Amino acid sequence: MLTPAPADSTPAGERPVMIRMAGVEKYYGTYHALKAVNLDVHQGERIVICGPSGSGKSTLIRCINALEHHQGGEIVVDGTQVGKSSRGLDKVRAEVGMVFQSFNLFPHLTVLQNCTLAPRKVRGLPPKEAEAIAMKYLERVRIPEQANKYPGQLSGGQQQRVAIARALCMAPKVMLFDEPTSALDPEMVKEVLDTMISLAHDGMTMICVTHEMGFARQVADRVIFMDKGEIVEEGPPATFFANPKSERTRTFLGQILHH
Repeated sequence: MLTPAPADSTPAGERPVMIRMAGVEKYYGTYHALKAVNLDVHQGERIVICGPSGSGKSTLIRCINALEHHQGGEIVVDGTQVGKSSRGLDKVRAEVGMVFQSFNLFPHLTVLQNCTLAPRKVRGLPPKEAEAIAMKYLERVRIPEQANKYPGQLSGGQQQRVAIARALCMAPKVMLFDEPTSALDPEMVKEVLDTMISLAHDGMTMICVTHEMGFARQVADRVIFMDKGEIVEEGPPATFFANPKSERTRTFLGQILHH
């Protein structure tokens, strides 16, 4: 149960749908943040979402595990409808790992305690088993020696790798990344992206909001461009970068690739 599935050679489109968003609408007051968004994410698929600030990228992934509540349409994660019941929400959140821009580690807990808290409280694992799993994933993100330190004693890149390890300790079926490198110094970005690339090669279902286009080219099965709450364009990286169809996509890529 606690080992990521091996990479699957079956084309993504032929695998089961892990996340289905159908006609999803999200408002903040009168502001229309998501406009009839339709998106299917298949098991083991790696999606990168990009777009200008305020385009709805982070709102979209935060609706998947109901950190934001959508007002219209339907979101289904691994057969469970999001927003219909608190029990269903608990189930979804147990299966969907999330890594935030600002780490969101508990400062008063050690790295090991941060990683074992949810497996013990949510999965009901005994402390020793939770610690063994935590150490396995701290090894995986290459910082096992930091287990007994507090987040404030670590660099930003190390804290973000702890956040990834913490999410993995729950054996999620899906990992969501919300601009995981944007708060990091440039020299720390690579260590976090390398960790994410390693996960992608394991066959983890991933949705990543990022401006790291090199990562998108290397890892994504599909790149999605959003603007003004809508999915404007999507496609495999080779097509998306070499031959974008929309003028809005071309303008965005022109700005970000030559920045």
